[in-house]
Amino acid sequence: MDTEAQPTERDRSSRPSPTEQTSAVEGPEGRSRFALVSRLAEWVPGGRITLTLLVCLLFLLLLSTFVARPFQIPSGSMENGLRIGDRVLVNKLAYRFGAEPLRGDVVVFDGTGYFGDADYVKRVVGVGGDHVVCCDKEGRIEVNGRSVDESTFLYPGDSPSSVPFDVVVPAGTLFVLGDHRSDSSDSRDHLGSPGGGMIPVGDVIGRADWIVWPAGHAARLHRPDAYARVPAPGARTPAGAHG
Repeated sequence: MDTEAQPTERDRSSRPSPTEQTSAVEGPEGRSRFALVSRLAEWVPGGRITLTLLVCLLFLLLLSTFVARPFQIPSGSMENGLRIGDRVLVNKLAYRFGAEPLRGDVVVFDGTGYFGDADYVKRVVGVGGDHVVCCDKEGRIEVNGRSVDESTFLYPGDSPSSVPFDVVVPAGTLFVLGDHRSDSSDSRDHLGSPGGGMIPVGDVIGRADWIVWPAGHAARLHRPDAYARVPAPGARTPAGAHG
């Protein structure tokens, strides 16, 4: 004998449909959301269109403040990689949560009190503790005794530096150079200024990760391999080592 209860017609008709069940669960909450949006739209001049624009602007503001920021290249100091008028996207989270700038990174920083009252874009050549020298017998920059081949990003026809220098980068600072060395005012030009031409890591706004405009020049910016074999500060470099 089948003992399972069988639904009667009355049971079936009194049981809410799936749509009704969903409405019963989601209805009040959904109505309250729509009511809130409607009230805000009535309060804001221009209604829903203005409200949508304000939400989009708020999102962009939060994105620019905490995550990424567009930056327009103001000079030719980073050619050929970055040209005048290029717009790059600066990753503001790159050096948060304990991360530090690395040799080869292209960074945007606040130069107030060091380079001038503006934001600048340069390449990191030395980090805290590094011994940076120009130049070796072949005219290349040395970092911690290792010669660095910068030919993949150096402006065609430029030498690594026409200005000799021999510096040790203080902890918490960076030694930065432009890729177009003959058209760049960088750490070399401020060695006698306050801070010795070094940029505090805390003044770095972020790492330039993408060229986003013009569309024909859009590209991802990668850290070059030129510095990959540079030893840590204080490490011994074999005699005759090259980059």
